[in-house]
Amino acid sequence: MRTAATLGSGHTPESLPASHMPTPHLQQLSRLRGFLEVTRLVRGEDELDDLLAAIARAISTSLGYATVAVHLYRPAWNDFVVTTVHGGDEPRGLLMSDTRPAAMWEPLLDERFACDGAFLIPHGEFDWATYAPGSYVPDTDGRDEDDAWHPEDALFVPLRHSDGHLIGILSVDEPESGMTPRSEELEVLVAMADHAAIAVQSAQEAAAAARHRAALEQLLAVSSRLTETFSIDAILESVCGAIHTALEFESVCIDLPEPDTGLLRARAAHGWAMSDAAVAVPMSRAELELLFQPEFEIEGCYLLEHDKAMRVLPPEHDTYHSQVNGTGPEAWRNHWLIVPLWSRSGGLMGVIWADDPVDRLIPSDAKLQALRVFANQATTALDTAAQYEEMQFLAEHDPLTRLYNRRAFSDRLELESARATRYGSPMSLVLCDLNGFKALNDTHGHAAGDAALEQIGTILRSGLRRADAAYRIGGDEFALILPETSADDAAGVAGRVSTAMAAAFTGNMAGLGASFGVSVCPADGTTPEALFRAADAAMYAAKRPGEGFALPRAS
Repeated sequence: MRTAATLGSGHTPESLPASHMPTPHLQQLSRLRGFLEVTRLVRGEDELDDLLAAIARAISTSLGYATVAVHLYRPAWNDFVVTTVHGGDEPRGLLMSDTRPAAMWEPLLDERFACDGAFLIPHGEFDWATYAPGSYVPDTDGRDEDDAWHPEDALFVPLRHSDGHLIGILSVDEPESGMTPRSEELEVLVAMADHAAIAVQSAQEAAAAARHRAALEQLLAVSSRLTETFSIDAILESVCGAIHTALEFESVCIDLPEPDTGLLRARAAHGWAMSDAAVAVPMSRAELELLFQPEFEIEGCYLLEHDKAMRVLPPEHDTYHSQVNGTGPEAWRNHWLIVPLWSRSGGLMGVIWADDPVDRLIPSDAKLQALRVFANQATTALDTAAQYEEMQFLAEHDPLTRLYNRRAFSDRLELESARATRYGSPMSLVLCDLNGFKALNDTHGHAAGDAALEQIGTILRSGLRRADAAYRIGGDEFALILPETSADDAAGVAGRVSTAMAAAFTGNMAGLGASFGVSVCPADGTTPEALFRAADAAMYAAKRPGEGFALPRAS
């Protein structure tokens, strides 16, 4: 950790002839030249590593230190890593990439060592072997004078951000004079370090700005393409991919509400498989609202610690712990980041979950702002796609019950009757007509009637095989098309539906009943018209008892 090395020339200052010792005037000129060089470098546009190497070289040359090193702070890890070493091969090999926790530096930057803006640690004041093992201490003897530099002396200068926090440490060692630097020398060193700090801050901010600009450009490019498709799944996949690539989150998923339950369930993901527990457990709107608290809101996103989330959620949501974490005060440590997708009317359309940031840091306000803006663009595209899908859906479905409509029924019945006739396999048609529906509307109003129809739609959809289909073909008339189903099996289906309806028809719907009729292709006919007439006749025959639920007779 300490930067110490023998002189590059192989000579100690006291071995130099007097004629070769620098005069005070030449020393001042050298320091001025070095200061101007550092100032010039700071104004350049070199990469940070090249810039710091040049600054370290200028400090070494102008101020006469054999070894100069720069330790940069890493907020994700709360440590300092050596990124620059100017000096001999031995200290460079030992010090380069050396990493030490911030806590180790605290006793070294103690006020008792403060000296003209720097920190000078005399030998014997710090146990390097115990508290900083692996530090480089040159195998040289110090001079006998009172102010002579000792091999275990150390000199550090903090590199501070303009707002005051520490972004690095400049370490110098082995002054060529062999003496402890005087106040005026320290002042020049501190001034150069201040310029080095400006360089570090500028370079880091420029790099952050460049990354942010590149991220915005990527998000803008994706946003411009979102409206090119009306596929919700394609839009969601593009959004997840863009957040991963542009904003550098390893894990992203988007939850949308299920039509029947309203539970939000993952519809697309990047970095997680859809079967992973992290995304497989649905969440209710009420549970999400527990997380949408003002104290967690930043730029329209919600950021909170895992433990705080689990204090208000049931344990089944403790399904994932971030794999990409840091240890510093600004580090990502198993946080939750949620971005609501709000509709134009202010309703919740879905949520984006982002996790495992590549830089292991809590996202900056600028990154969260970019995420929020992109989410808004995605919401617009999803809204447009949802409207398009709804239009397509309504072309074949009844808007109230969400069952297929009369048009879809006619097309499917023609197709299935032709197929059954051609291959000689049975196909059953079941018709269902409600009893007492007009009385329900007259007594309790059309809202009660609509509620009954919606419930019937749910019952019919949930009780069928994948190959079967349910239809609303009139006001209170329904149909089932059951491919490769015999009359007995069709009667069994009607019986199960009848039982489910009887259990559901309570309260205002207590007076409802249903009648069923079955026809089978090809036994009862081979055309849609013949099959419909046969099933309709069977249904009205079942109505003759007059009340309650009437089932067809198996043939």
